[in-house]
Amino acid sequence: MKRRESLKYIVLGSAAATMPLQGCENEVKTEKVVEPKKSLPAYGRTEEEKDHDEQLLEKQFFNEHETQTLGILCALILPANEEFGSATDAGSVEFIEFMAKDYPPFQTPLRGGLMWLDHEANSRFDKDFNSLEENEQKSILDDIAFEVEKDESTHLAQGRKFFALMRNLTLTGYFTSEMGIKDIGYKGNRPNVWDGVPQEFLDQHGVSYEPEWLEKCIDQSKRMIQAEWDENGNLIT
Repeated sequence: MKRRESLKYIVLGSAAATMPLQGCENEVKTEKVVEPKKSLPAYGRTEEEKDHDEQLLEKQFFNEHETQTLGILCALILPANEEFGSATDAGSVEFIEFMAKDYPPFQTPLRGGLMWLDHEANSRFDKDFNSLEENEQKSILDDIAFEVEKDESTHLAQGRKFFALMRNLTLTGYFTSEMGIKDIGYKGNRPNVWDGVPQEFLDQHGVSYEPEWLEKCIDQSKRMIQAEWDENGNLIT
């Protein structure tokens, strides 16, 4: 099944690594490298919201092993194709990391779900999830990808709840990223073509357009020109 066809924040800044400098024979000189401050793209946030976001970006919730698992899952949920990268490439892992810190109720289900995956992988293959072959990883995900009625009593129930949350966050992260927006072909707000009120409605109310306004407002060759008014409120262009 083609997941991208069936499923149709941002890439966060990455920290720079420190680099030691060459020194003299008996003295090693090092220079402190200041890591660039992580920030989110400007998208209409208030100063208080920006401060809140910056505080969250300075923290790390998932450990290295968990982050690696998230990367594998995101790429399996929405893999790359010929034109676009995977959800991992688009920054869904960073998005999930941010959301786990911004909305603490996500933390236990996500971390617990990652632990469940490792437990299930060990039970089936005697390895943690990250060490499995892709077909082995998919065999586990196939069993938890869809909800089953009256399945609360089975050991797969927790896995299904986790995967539903993981899938929603992965797709949200992807389709709100620059890559995902290009993927769905979103063009943003653009002026449409308006040729005035239909004549039948003008006739019904006994009104008509003044020729001067028709020329200024209905001429489609001027539709991209921003309107200007004089100090008395008269339309200039």
